Amino acid sequence: MSPDSTSQCAEVIEKMRLMSDPEALAGKARFGINVEKSFGLRMPVIRSLARDIGLNHKLALELWDTGFVDARLLAPMVADIKQIDDSVMEKWVAGFASWDVCDQCCMGLLRRHPKAFDKVKEWAAREEEFVRRAGFALLATLAVHKKREPDQTFINLLPLIEQYAFDKRNFVKKAVNWALRQIGKKNRHLNGLAISAAKRILEQDTAPARWIANDTLRELQDQKILARLKS
Repeated sequence: MSPDSTSQCAEVIEKMRLMSDPEALAGKARFGINVEKSFGLRMPVIRSLARDIGLNHKLALELWDTGFVDARLLAPMVADIKQIDDSVMEKWVAGFASWDVCDQCCMGLLRRHPKAFDKVKEWAAREEEFVRRAGFALLATLAVHKKREPDQTFINLLPLIEQYAFDKRNFVKKAVNWALRQIGKKNRHLNGLAISAAKRILEQDTAPARWIANDTLRELQDQKILARLKS
């Protein structure tokens, strides 16, 4: 590929177009993924492209600006976290229109940003569906990957989970549930606190709160999960 990132971006998009997968596109749609302006590329194909490209931050920004879903899945894989500033994070989160792009950005890139925990609180408080999802998806991802983070960091965020358990939008309530479950699977102490939070959520007695709480309690009280947790 050309060393010029603009021409490289065009080449990547053309390569994606040639690998377009209508069957996968239909499958993605069945899973609630927004397939508008998408080539339907499967994630192993996108990861292979990322390996071929390597780290290329300017290209990542240009890929995002194309608006193609597949390019926006690829962008965080080749972006340089050290060059991701607040303006890029805000631009990208505002462009989330599907849970796959939202989650890929959070899991593959944004969890490594120094301001990740700040963004959890900022984005959870925003009204836009996929911005709020990003806040809780990022929290879930941080709970998995921040092995050395003090428990207190996650304890301080449990009220945020309780606060937004009312949101009935499917992609939000699933992310709220995801965050609570991941916190509760870190260790025995957090497991107990997450279970207590789930019970308080259950008392809110709304349809989304009941779903979040019951699903969380079912998993966090499972004996196999408890047996794996360290005290």
